[in-house]
This record gives sequence, structure tokens and C-alpha cells, in this order.
Amino acid sequence: MTSQHSAGHSHHGARSVAAHTAAVRQLLTALSSDGRTEVLPLVQALGRALVDGVIAPVSLPPFANSQMDGYAVRSADVSDGGAELRIAAPVPAGQSPQPLAPGTAAPIMTGAPIPAGADAVVQIERAVPDRFLAPGGKGTVQLPAVAPGTFVRATGSDVTAGQQVLAAGTFLGPAQLGLLAALGLPEATVHSKITVLLVTTGDEVVEPGKPLAPGRIYDANGTLLEAAMTQAGLRVLRAGIATDNPEHFRELLRTEGAAADLIVTTGGVSKGAYEVVRQAMADEPVEFLHVAMQPGGPQGIGTFDGIPLLGFPGNPVSALVSFEMFLRPALSALFGSPAVRLPLRARLGHSLSSPANKHQVRRGSLAPDGTVRLEGGESSHLLHALAGSNVLVHVPEGVSALGAGEEVEVWML
Repeated sequence: MTSQHSAGHSHHGARSVAAHTAAVRQLLTALSSDGRTEVLPLVQALGRALVDGVIAPVSLPPFANSQMDGYAVRSADVSDGGAELRIAAPVPAGQSPQPLAPGTAAPIMTGAPIPAGADAVVQIERAVPDRFLAPGGKGTVQLPAVAPGTFVRATGSDVTAGQQVLAAGTFLGPAQLGLLAALGLPEATVHSKITVLLVTTGDEVVEPGKPLAPGRIYDANGTLLEAAMTQAGLRVLRAGIATDNPEHFRELLRTEGAAADLIVTTGGVSKGAYEVVRQAMADEPVEFLHVAMQPGGPQGIGTFDGIPLLGFPGNPVSALVSFEMFLRPALSALFGSPAVRLPLRARLGHSLSSPANKHQVRRGSLAPDGTVRLEGGESSHLLHALAGSNVLVHVPEGVSALGAGEEVEVWML
């Protein structure tokens, strides 16, 4: 593979963000093949996505029931401005009531079945007296006029048996799992988790907690990307920190990558003299190119021993932006999980400038009034600014400056 004539490259030799996003999705398409599914109890399916659509086996609600505490009545009995009705046997939730006789009103609890013959509920606050009488007591109650259907939840008013309630690929959050439970479904068939081998590179990189010699830095990328991937529902294998020896790097990938569906590396993909990922992949179908994006321009994409491989840059912010811009959307499109970053519109709190030939991704803080303030500068090493941000701010290719008050697209982090 070469980066000279790939689709989506602009006149200055860089691939567009859209073209690289499509390339990553195409690379991962094989992982969405049949058979990579599992059946899980509902709570364990949290954060996964449905393989198939779900057809409702029952209606919701399955029977007409009361929306309020009050009296179940025949609306015709109180049609002339109200009436005094005899009190019938109460209707508690979870029991099958007797039919309602004409001229009577049955005390009914929220969620209890509407008795046959009744077609409305008068809330207890509108009754005289406005309280329930002692159980088993006789008597009457004065009730106002009420229209048919008032405070009655009709059978199937939420879901009708036989209708599709969730489409294939639906992300399963608490609301979706609650719906499945309400339908009596104890489990869901979901896409299996993808296993990612995550490899950070560099002789200068040290694991946190170890002594820091001169010229060395602590590895932020491993923790940053592992956390992002785990939060996105991936199973992450950490291979530690790879040295800048290409042969050792290849051996590490062969040893650790056998159990992985995808390999993600960080660092070693630029054009410097010691770019271990580029050197190690010299004879592999891996393309190293530049995407028209800042930060995160240098990218690697291809396969190693048949396993999809993505090479992210080594700067921490570049690595996270690469995940958010390329890997996360591809996974969402193919598997429905993780949930997509929904784009929002915000107003800039101040002006900004951006390279016209690049899609710039800045870090920012979105305020409750809908304005966004940029955090830190353009540099891709500013982790403190990233930690103080709650959005990614997008300045598309072709835009070189925006003024205070102009709209931008933001993704919530």
C-alpha cells in the first residue's frame, strides 16, 4: 500500500478525514462477520448493541390500567355534571377485578386493572370526600363529570404485540434494557466484545511508578487509550512498552497479537529516523500516511499477520483524537457500540484560527449557556488542557478563522 495515490488524498498529499474514516471502517468490516455474537442476561448486555431487531411478544401495557389513584367509573353515570355513586369493592394492583355495576364507583390504585364496564378514572383529589373510605365500608361518593378514557392507560398504548420495538444495531443503555425487561425478555443477543492489543512504543517511555531518568517520560498513552477503549466496550490487552528495535517489536506483536482481533499502536508512525512501527511494518501491507487533521495527522493502517492494525501518533492528545475520530466511529457504525458522539452546536466564546488545509480538533469547555471556551493551545502534548475539557471542538478543513459568537460543532466527551 502506498500513500501517493490513495483515494481521498488532497492536492497537498494528505488524506481527508472522511476518507480515512471510511478506510478504518473498511479495515474492520471483517470483524462484523456472522458468529461473533453472544447471548447475555440483560444487565450484562449494558453498553453492547443488538444483533437483530426485537419484536414485542406482548403489548405494553398488557391490560388497561389506571393512571391515577381514584375511582373507576362508567362515564355515562356522571355525564350530567356529576353524580353521587355507590362505592363498589376496591381494585388493588395485581388482582383481577369484578365487572363494575352501573351506578357504582370502584376505588382503584395506580396501575390496577380497569374493571370491565368502567371507561374512566376520577382522581381522588376531585372526589367528595377526597379520601378513600375504610376498606369494606359502605357509602357513597360525589364525583364530577369525566370524559371516556380519562386517566386510563389503554392496552397496547405504549407497545403493540408484534411490532418491532428496537432495531438491529441498537445501543443498549438502561432505557433499552428496561424496555426488554418490561416485555418479559430476560436476555439479549449482542455483538461480542472486540479484543484489542494496545502497544505503546519508545525507548524514552517509562511505566508510571518507576524512576524517571533524564530524557525519559512517563507513558500517558497506554492509560489514556486503554481507558477510552474500555469505556467504549472493548476488551484491551496491554503489551507493555515496546522498544525501538523493529525485530523485537515484530516478535512482540506475533506473541501477544495471537489473541487479539485488532492491534493498535501509538508512536513510531511519523517520518523520523527511529519510527519503530514504520520500520517493523516495512514488508507488511501497512500504509503510513498523513491525514489532513490537527492533531493526529500521521496515521498507520493495514494488517499484520492478517490482523487489522491501526498506528496512532505518539503525542497523547493526538492518540486520543485519533481514537475518537477514526476507531470509535467505525466501531459504532459496524457494531452499534460504543454509542456515537452526537454532534452539538455551540457558540465560540472567543475567536480562533486554524490551518485552512486541515480539519482542526481543539479541546474546549462547553458552558450551560451554550458557549464554548477553548482549553490550551493547538499543541498535541497538552494533557492538562485535555483533562480540563468536556468537548472536542471541530474546525473543518477550509476554515482558517472564526470569530467570537460564531457556531462550531462540538462532541461531548
